[in-house]
Amino acid sequence: MYAVTGATGQLGRLIIAALKEKGLGDQTVALARDPAKGTDLGVTTRPFDYDKPETLEPALKGVEKLLLVSGSEVGKRVPQHKAVIDAAVRAGVKHLVYTSLLHADTSEIVLAPEHRETESALKASGLDYTILRNSWYTENYTGNLGGALANGAIIGSAGQGKLNTANRADLAQAAANVLTADGHAGRIYELGNDQPYTLADLAAEASRQSGKTIVYTDLPKAEYAKILEGFGLPAPVADMLADSDAKAAEGALADDSGTLGKLLGRPTQTLDQAVAEALK
Repeated sequence: MYAVTGATGQLGRLIIAALKEKGLGDQTVALARDPAKGTDLGVTTRPFDYDKPETLEPALKGVEKLLLVSGSEVGKRVPQHKAVIDAAVRAGVKHLVYTSLLHADTSEIVLAPEHRETESALKASGLDYTILRNSWYTENYTGNLGGALANGAIIGSAGQGKLNTANRADLAQAAANVLTADGHAGRIYELGNDQPYTLADLAAEASRQSGKTIVYTDLPKAEYAKILEGFGLPAPVADMLADSDAKAAEGALADDSGTLGKLLGRPTQTLDQAVAEALK
């Protein structure tokens, strides 16, 4: 039996859908803090609250392969993830797949240390494991194209940094492929799109498809963070996003391994496809 944590989140839902497309819906369990939010998933749902350890082990009964989608609560993720790993060991899970961060072992992105600690805990657990080091979601950039069209500019602090981001659907399909196939135990995969782009490239492609002039305006990290705060983001989140952009300028989101496409067995989403999807 397969199980997916965070099953009602954006990535989790896509992973469940990918498993169902493989004909494995009757062998899939959706794990969620609030199972009521997963009634539309079409698979068995079980309560699974990282902050309520008593819910974890019972929810994993009969599960052989577990996909741990990294939590969203920055600062709490290490104890949450460790609680899941410990519960998986006690429940007899055979193989745990974890969604980490691109180049987590060396990345200076502020989110990386929590992923490094989780990876270390997983390696020490005795479980068979696979680590999917997912790049930044392409949607993190294309999701704001509506505002860019209105204002005539994409803003950020990524400079001319090469971005091998990946869309959620490709990452979800790769996760489902790894979870359901043999030969991935002990492997660590760096996952980003086949072709890199810059934010200037994104602006140019959005201009081409929309017929409107959109430029990329590169800003100092502190200024970009202040603007994000002005959009209503909490200061820590704004600082994290601005810092990640600045690290991307230094190559933190670049990856030329081509591994994602290999796991998919097809090319990854292209920049023009991503922009077209965002502008629908």
